[in-house]
Amino acid sequence: MFSRSPLPQPSPPAPFYEKVKQAISEKIATGVWRPHDRIPSEAELVAQFGFSRMTINRALRELTDEGLLVRLQGVGTFVAEPKGQSALFEIRSIADEIAARNHHHRCEVLVLEETQASVEQAAELNVKEGSRIFHSVMVHFENDIPVQIEDRCVNAERIPDYLNQDYTQTTPHAYLSLVAPLTEGEHIVEAVRATPQECERLRIKEYDPCLLIRRRTWSSSHIVSHARLLFPGNRYRLQGHFMS
Repeated sequence: MFSRSPLPQPSPPAPFYEKVKQAISEKIATGVWRPHDRIPSEAELVAQFGFSRMTINRALRELTDEGLLVRLQGVGTFVAEPKGQSALFEIRSIADEIAARNHHHRCEVLVLEETQASVEQAAELNVKEGSRIFHSVMVHFENDIPVQIEDRCVNAERIPDYLNQDYTQTTPHAYLSLVAPLTEGEHIVEAVRATPQECERLRIKEYDPCLLIRRRTWSSSHIVSHARLLFPGNRYRLQGHFMS
C-alpha cells in the first residue's frame, strides 16, 4: 500500500496592513506619489481599502519607520525625500552608490599630500611613526549636495602612485581596488558631532547629528588604507545585509 505525500499547505494570506503597505509602496515606487506629496488621510484610506483605522494606522506607522513616509501632527502624511543609502557590510565606491540612484556625483579635492605618519596614523596603517604616507581630504557631492567628507591615509610604500590620480574623475576607493584588490575590510561606526569646519563643508548646523565610519582595508595581508568617512545623519543612512 502506497502512502500519499501530504498536499502542500497554502500560504496564509498577508495581513491587511501589509496589503496597505504594498499598495502605498507601489505608488511611491512608480512615481504616482512623489517626494513631498501629501497622501490621503487615514479616514480616506479607510474608505478606500475598507479596513479598520487601526490597520491603516499600523501600515502608515511602519512605512514611516522604514523611511518612506513623513507624518506631521495636525498637517498630514507625506512621501519622504529618499535618503542616500550606504553599504555597511560591503565596501563600495560612493560614486557607484550615487550612480545606482541615477544621481550625479562629483568630488571636491581639498588635500592631496605626502606627509609623515603621526602616532595615530601609524597605528591605523601598521607602519612606524614618521613613515612616509599619503593623505587626502575630499568632499563627495550627490546632485551638488555634500553627503560625505572622506579623510584618508594611504600606505605610500604599497600604493606609490596614489598622489598622481585625478580624483575628480575617479575615487580613491576605485583606484585602490584596481591597484590593490581588497582582501579584507574593517568598519567601525559611530554617532559623532562634526567640527565647525566639517559643518561648513557639509552645509549643516553645529548640532546636526552625523555618522562616522572608520574604514581600514587590506590587500594581500597588508593594510593599504585607513579612511574616516563622515556623513550628515539627515541625508544618509547605512544598511547592511548578511547571512549566517
